[in-house]
Amino acid sequence: MDIEIIEMAERKASFVLRNSTPAMANALRRTILTDIPKMAIDKVEFHLGPIMVDGKEYESITPLFDEIVAHRLGMVPVPTDLQLFVPQKDCVCGGEGCPSCTIMYSLNKIGPCTVLSGDLIPLGSPDLKVKDEFIPIVELAGDQAALIYTIATMGTAKTHVKWQVANGVGYKYEPIVKINTGKCKRCEKCLSECPKKVFSGDANGAAVTNPLNCVLCESCHTFCPNKAISVEADEMNFVFKFETDGSLSAEDVLKKAISMLSDQAKELSRLADTI
Repeated sequence: MDIEIIEMAERKASFVLRNSTPAMANALRRTILTDIPKMAIDKVEFHLGPIMVDGKEYESITPLFDEIVAHRLGMVPVPTDLQLFVPQKDCVCGGEGCPSCTIMYSLNKIGPCTVLSGDLIPLGSPDLKVKDEFIPIVELAGDQAALIYTIATMGTAKTHVKWQVANGVGYKYEPIVKINTGKCKRCEKCLSECPKKVFSGDANGAAVTNPLNCVLCESCHTFCPNKAISVEADEMNFVFKFETDGSLSAEDVLKKAISMLSDQAKELSRLADTI
């Protein structure tokens, strides 16, 4: 099994999983989707009551129920360093909460304004500040304020979607698109009918220039007058795409998923040897 990288950006990746099986491809997809750990806000404490700022009194209350605000805060992507943080249940603090398993944020805003994710201030390293600073949380009126303290912990999407690192995780069989030059009449019908711009044309006729864009719809074959185009699916190679929410880079997600699958395979092999 090999991996050929097509694109590796900060928050998105595409690659080809080669010499594999549908079972392994689906295992990799499910691991990326649900098993990668990340930090997310899990506990929220609201200060209720009056707040004095520059001689003016504000009421620490928002137009939304606290549960809704807490849910929105939980969905904010929190920067995660898998080398630095561990799940609370595995931490040396015994789950009490410490810098190795929790991140604390404070939020202190007065209205009128829109409270944004960037208003979350980490109580520690500035590197832990939320990267997506313009996610709206709640709107405050002129006499309202929000004084909130939050705690982020590590988890996986198996527990709650707020711990889901990756989204849009999908794969397809690698397309094999061929043109029989002996049958091709250079009508270039495939150029106009292909929805994914797999083909390009020149003086010599149509050519396959973007085969990985193919979605196996076979429009090119259907509309080709002489059926000069063949489209097949390679059932041993899989084209993957996914994006992350920014809490982890796409490269870190892929490396972690491969490492987890490798560890699981080794453990399965060990257990099989004990039978």
